[in-house]
Amino acid sequence: MVDSRLTGDGMQIRRRRQCEGCGSRFNTYESPELKAPRIIKSNGTREAFSEKKLRDGMLRALEKRPVETRDVERTIRSLLREICSVADAEIPSSLLGEWVMRELSKLDQVAYVRFASVYRRFDEVKEFLDVIERLERDAAGDGDKRQISLLDTHRK
Repeated sequence: MVDSRLTGDGMQIRRRRQCEGCGSRFNTYESPELKAPRIIKSNGTREAFSEKKLRDGMLRALEKRPVETRDVERTIRSLLREICSVADAEIPSSLLGEWVMRELSKLDQVAYVRFASVYRRFDEVKEFLDVIERLERDAAGDGDKRQISLLDTHRK
């Protein structure tokens, strides 16, 4: 091993290594195995927390949105820290869903609405409008300049 150090977020160890056979150098990244609580689904069943499911759900909501990969990864790592810091052995999936929606609302409003529409099972257009109007009201003045308004502000 040539060098070893923590990555910027402190969640991985980057090791610079050198092959003894050919002398080539390469990096390896090591992550701690996180002890996450089990998830209690809405139907009462329990399952192990899956970082893959968390990542896939967020990436699906963020698909084709102007959000940088490093921001998504930073958010996922933040959520993982929050999940693993829970003292309980089990948490309801509804709590996890709320945490994901909170973080998506900071990253991208459209991704938030996409995730919320599936998570909350919107059945009517009015449910979409309620969420969009709340987002517009809450984000007035501090919105991301890359995003256009979700509602026509000149509407009567």
